[in-house]
Amino acid sequence: VTPLRPPRRGRRPVRRYETTPGDQMQIDWGEFLFEQDGRIQKLYGFTAVLGYSRMRFVCFTKRCDTPTLIRCLMQACVYFEGLPRIVLADRMKSVLLQMDGTTPQWNPLWADFLAAIGVTPRVCRAYAPQTKGKVERTIRFVKESFWPGVRFIDLDDLNRQALAWCDRRNVAVHATTRVKPVDRWVEEGLLPLPTGFAWERFALEDRRVSSDGFVSFDGVLYGLPAHALLTGRVVQVGLRHRTVTIWAQGQVITQHPVHAVSGTQVLHPQQFTGVPLAGTRQPQPAPLGHQVAAPPLALRRALTEYDDLCGVVASEVAA
Repeated sequence: VTPLRPPRRGRRPVRRYETTPGDQMQIDWGEFLFEQDGRIQKLYGFTAVLGYSRMRFVCFTKRCDTPTLIRCLMQACVYFEGLPRIVLADRMKSVLLQMDGTTPQWNPLWADFLAAIGVTPRVCRAYAPQTKGKVERTIRFVKESFWPGVRFIDLDDLNRQALAWCDRRNVAVHATTRVKPVDRWVEEGLLPLPTGFAWERFALEDRRVSSDGFVSFDGVLYGLPAHALLTGRVVQVGLRHRTVTIWAQGQVITQHPVHAVSGTQVLHPQQFTGVPLAGTRQPQPAPLGHQVAAPPLALRRALTEYDDLCGVVASEVAA
């Protein structure tokens, strides 16, 4: 019997690219669906993999913009206890605006952040997902191994479970290297972590203070003290180490423990100190002008005044 279809052409084998210790970290996002009160919701899963050791890090967020990507990368570096020399990412707008020929036009915030911490940005080749195959496989592994049937109270609870899952996987023998990732991690020789504000400032986002003294961050309203007098002004908000910090003009205004439930209002103890309830302020009188009487007219004038007006010289009058 002659087959109707021509035989499928075979594909060339792909050579696995192995990195040297401490050289590369691969990062990417995945979308994860969950059910809440009968409605399907979506979260974004950030995944980072060290190329040599295959150490994995996973965390979940509500957004996948550039500030969120930077915060997630900072968390991954803290988990790995160091910085790689190169971060390889997909061609997403939070990383790459466009290619000018072979020259990448980086997202300015992303480029500034990596330059500040001494890490080189790279993107994978177009239409070649195998360039970052380690993180692609890790995302698939998370969806197949961790996500099915996961139950969580809020985002904090989910991320605690994800971190515990990473801890377990990083001490298990890897299917490719046949070595525990944690055993190869000690050979990575990662660069030391930055200290202080050198990279904390990149986790800040601009927010405008509402009329009742709140700023919105990740769907939660955080209060500011009334004495700060910041209503209507733009402040900077950052999330680090489970703490939301609010800055204005380079100064810390207040801090709150992070809340993961959207719609929550987190009041500041002095948020409404000295502030009357809406509608209870006494009406201010309208500004008034004043009409005054005209100065009285003189009924009698000296004759010399008329001479002055007419330009008559006194000597002429005497003559």
